[in-house]
Amino acid sequence: MTLEVKPLTRETWDALAELFREGGDPRWCWCQHWRLRSKDMAAAKVPQLRQRLHDLATSTEPPGLVAFDGERAVGWVSLGPRTDFERIVRSRVIPTIDDRPIWSIVCFAVSTTARGQGVARALLDGAMAYARKRGAEAVEAYPVAIDDGEPIHPDAAFTGTLPMFERAGFRVVADRASDPSSSHRRVVVRRELGGSSALSIRAAPVRRSGV
Repeated sequence: MTLEVKPLTRETWDALAELFREGGDPRWCWCQHWRLRSKDMAAAKVPQLRQRLHDLATSTEPPGLVAFDGERAVGWVSLGPRTDFERIVRSRVIPTIDDRPIWSIVCFAVSTTARGQGVARALLDGAMAYARKRGAEAVEAYPVAIDDGEPIHPDAAFTGTLPMFERAGFRVVADRASDPSSSHRRVVVRRELGGSSALSIRAAPVRRSGV
């Protein structure tokens, strides 16, 4: 598989829409889960959510990146300035580490036919490069805290897994980013992208037991 990662724009929208129609959460949420408050998300209909993503795709700030194998979209990652994600900003369980203008990487979607072929890692690498190009000091994410090699259903790993981020140079900076009752605990991880504040965050220990 030869992958090419491109921003979601008017030109790449149709290919992403086909990927989302394959099924799973993207088919109904259209990657608006993190961008809306929970009550607004609950009230929205699927066509409205689809239109919101389409509007972002045709704006001046693409809301994510699409991985292509030839002409076919096989993966997606949503990212942007942390302030773009209202659910995160208002969250009672995802801590705000500091007031720096960081970017968030919030979710991944990979076609069932392309899993296990490095698509998510290619998207993560592309997300870091894209955020750096757009002037981000650091990127943050909220992966599931599992051990390397531990099985997890893809639907539960839409924020990514901790081992994937650790291999990409991220560090845990907060030990919890999900409700204690959640069956899969998320943590906050961060990677600096350069600059004078690259050492300003101290890594937090992470407990993987009981996930």
